[in-house]
Amino acid sequence: MDSQIPQPSQAPQSSQSPHTFQVDLRGLVDLLSHHLYSSPKVYLRELLQNAVDAITARRAEQPDSPALVRLFAEDGTLRVEDSGIGLTEEDVHSLLATIGRSSKRADGLESARSGFLGQFGIGLLACFVVAERVRVVSRSARTPDAPPVEWTATDDGSYRVRTLPPEARTEPGTTVYLEARPGAADWLAEERVLSLARDFGSLLPYDVRVGDETVTELPAPWDRSYPGPAARRVALARHCHDLFGFTPLDSIELNVPLAGIRGVAYVLPSAVSPAQRAGHRVHLKGMLLTERAEQLLPDWAFFVRCVLDTDSLRPTASRESLYEDETLAGVREALGERIRAWLTGLAAGDPERLGAFLAVHHLGVKSLARHDGEMLRTMLPWLPFETTDGRLSLEEFAQRHPVVHFTRTVEEYRQVAQIASAQGVGVVNGGYTYDTELVEALPSVRPGTVVAELDADTVTAHLDAVDPAVELALSAFLGAARARLDPLGCDVVLRAFHPLSVPALHLDDRAARHEQARADAEEQADDLWAGILGSLRGSAPRARLVLNHLNPLIRRIGSLDDPELIGTATESLYGQALLMAQRPLRPADSALLNRAFMGLLEWATHNDSPEEGPR
Repeated sequence: MDSQIPQPSQAPQSSQSPHTFQVDLRGLVDLLSHHLYSSPKVYLRELLQNAVDAITARRAEQPDSPALVRLFAEDGTLRVEDSGIGLTEEDVHSLLATIGRSSKRADGLESARSGFLGQFGIGLLACFVVAERVRVVSRSARTPDAPPVEWTATDDGSYRVRTLPPEARTEPGTTVYLEARPGAADWLAEERVLSLARDFGSLLPYDVRVGDETVTELPAPWDRSYPGPAARRVALARHCHDLFGFTPLDSIELNVPLAGIRGVAYVLPSAVSPAQRAGHRVHLKGMLLTERAEQLLPDWAFFVRCVLDTDSLRPTASRESLYEDETLAGVREALGERIRAWLTGLAAGDPERLGAFLAVHHLGVKSLARHDGEMLRTMLPWLPFETTDGRLSLEEFAQRHPVVHFTRTVEEYRQVAQIASAQGVGVVNGGYTYDTELVEALPSVRPGTVVAELDADTVTAHLDAVDPAVELALSAFLGAARARLDPLGCDVVLRAFHPLSVPALHLDDRAARHEQARADAEEQADDLWAGILGSLRGSAPRARLVLNHLNPLIRRIGSLDDPELIGTATESLYGQALLMAQRPLRPADSALLNRAFMGLLEWATHNDSPEEGPR
């Protein structure tokens, strides 16, 4: 049976021989500088990172070894010295000349890898973004008898290695020499190097200097001791101003020991859009990873800017942003809890500071409260809403009114606010972001509260009816008014209400507006679409123009007997009611306003001459 099983064909031995990828270093440098890294400045971060990792590796074996990094910039060159683990000639060939291999994975270093900054082995390759020649002189601390070694590489992909006499470098460690490529000398200028080193390395755990200038500033501002809370708040505010350019409303401690996170969140002093994602500064084991970490906090916490140091979050390959994984998700939730606890603490013990915060950032808190019942209960007495009683919290408003009426849009609120207030009907403007959701959630945190959406029928029901005899006497006037507004899909109703200064009120709801939009589209469509739109005709109530019988103007207009003049006056009242509600005008409404205005001018300027006769 075995003889019947077909055997795989044997390919020629030569076709199975492995081939090695050929790398165009200049093309790879261009890829790094234009696509992987956001700016050439990252070259200095790579140099600092390699130096710090080398020191970390040496201290894992020799805890008392020195921890020094020195940078010297002069005439388009840069020299970086470290007292780290150093390299042998074998290490140089294995590590420096092999793209993608990291010394952190070399024998003897794996156990200390958790303390390293770098994870991807790109290393010195990034230096070619600003340099056309890189020279490395190193002596191994692990193999003290090994002579110093020199590795020199150029951006065309070639390199050479030679051993040096022992006196060339007497102490373990590494020195890197860069020679600027044409047009990149500014990146190696001393002032630029010092600025970049302080930006990237201010929180590094070792002694880092550029010339005689100290780079590191430890402990971090949030880890320092201060005489008291007020002094701490002032110091952190100064740090925020130096770092982000603004003086914060407050600072929030971000301490998550399980995730190895220490830092601070600064509350922005001015309102920002929830869609604007703030960039946060994240240091990884002291080294600045990114200034634009957008996914660090929950979306609702858009009112803070953070700076923190971590040893648990993973960087991406470029080491300029955070890798989205379960760890980052857990950190995001934990940091959100810290901010939530700060808000709760203000509500419990510092209402003045909370009021100042909510005056600016109530939108962020509302975004949080709509999904968090505990936060809603905590913030309910403080969150401001626009109401017919003024700017109040929902708690205070609900204490004043047995039914909490609300509108879903700002336009609907503007239609009824003045009239509802005069009739004693309490209304909350739910047209702003998150407000409707919070009003509807009110009964869940305040049992027994009645919440109802305000519609045109509810408003009309709160207006006083006119005596039937009076309405009968005005039937001719009302008939002419209704006939004029019928093409606009609007009815005319007579009521008596306050304030007296309002002659007419335009009321509709979303269903009425949708039906009107459908009718307008049907009128303009061809036969096919008109038939389809006609089949969608709804039974929504029409909009209505409520005339105030208590208003003196309405009483005078009601005494007119000329149908044309009644129509013109009705159109004028309709247009004025739309403008008072600040409703967007349709083309038909604009045409009506223009026609009514011209008609009133004609009546106002008309002279009853014999030739023209009375009108």
